Amino acid sequence: MTINQISIFLENKFGRLNEILSILSKENLRVIAATVADTSDYGILRLITSNQPKALQLLKENGVSANLNTVMAISVDSSMGKIAETIEYFTKGGISIEYMYCFSINQKSVLILRTNNIDAANDVIRRYSLNNLSEAELNSL
Repeated sequence: MTINQISIFLENKFGRLNEILSILSKENLRVIAATVADTSDYGILRLITSNQPKALQLLKENGVSANLNTVMAISVDSSMGKIAETIEYFTKGGISIEYMYCFSINQKSVLILRTNNIDAANDVIRRYSLNNLSEAELNSL
């Protein structure tokens, strides 16, 4: 099972992140997860909100370079050992993790993963009975 994530191209200039977040704040969207990866010239804001279609529409209406891509959200105990064990399952399955970010709530961590092979990743999730979250489940956290 995959979820939609919005990837937003950010020029590396003062205040640009604030501009993007201000656009989204007008619709009272909740941020479920976010991360920014940057270089000296640009950044990429990866964002999961409570309403991905609405967020993407707002961004596009305001001329922001953004697109949807698929990621997986896996809930695990928040101990480093459990996170490492979960990542090891993908490694054993020959699956490359292109990037990962996470957030924790109570005693659980939610790993947001982008892999090189979604079908194989789903096989690993089934084989090891991992708790793969849907968008609705993420939204209810």
